Amino acid sequence: MTSEGWLADTRVSYDTVAADYADQVRDLLHRTPYERAVLALFADLVAAAGGRPVADVGCGSGRVTAHLRRLGVDAFGTDLSPMMIAVARRDHPGLRFEVGSMTDLDIPDASLAGLVAWYSLIHIPDGELDAVLHHFRRALRPGAPLLLSFHVGDEVRLKSQGYGGHPMKVHVHLRRPGDLITRLGATGFAIEAQMTLSSAESREGAILLARRTP
Repeated sequence: MTSEGWLADTRVSYDTVAADYADQVRDLLHRTPYERAVLALFADLVAAAGGRPVADVGCGSGRVTAHLRRLGVDAFGTDLSPMMIAVARRDHPGLRFEVGSMTDLDIPDASLAGLVAWYSLIHIPDGELDAVLHHFRRALRPGAPLLLSFHVGDEVRLKSQGYGGHPMKVHVHLRRPGDLITRLGATGFAIEAQMTLSSAESREGAILLARRTP
């Protein structure tokens, strides 16, 4: 499938489910203490790296963006889906949300004090992943932290029905932490922490904290 094909399918799918998605995930962080602890650590690392701004890439309905703001982080969100961005703006008025793709990240070079991709790499095909990580590195300042979370596994699943029972057409890419660690190292990141866990966010999830090298 071409980039235009899977990107269009992902955009349309999340436009379709946006309202129901927001309802179903709104309170997940209240039930995931380990994820909250990681986000608090990320907020501390961001403060040490200069404090502002921070991009939540693939922000969906904006719940992690809003949580980071409550932690004192100057965070804004970007997402491929215009309807997701509309829901994020509705649910979190006053915060900054923009339509954009991580495959063509419209953020100036070395402008970010941190970047988080919270379960938002899951629809990126393997052949596009390194380019996305290069975009992340380009946008981050040297020494700034990167926070990634993703589902663990070795398979690609087609998701044809989603939140609220609406039709979807997205491929979910499960990955091993070692693969992401190797890719991040080759892209110019130093890994600082990793963990795997099971929670309301993912039956088997992984979290990586990395830092952009000079």
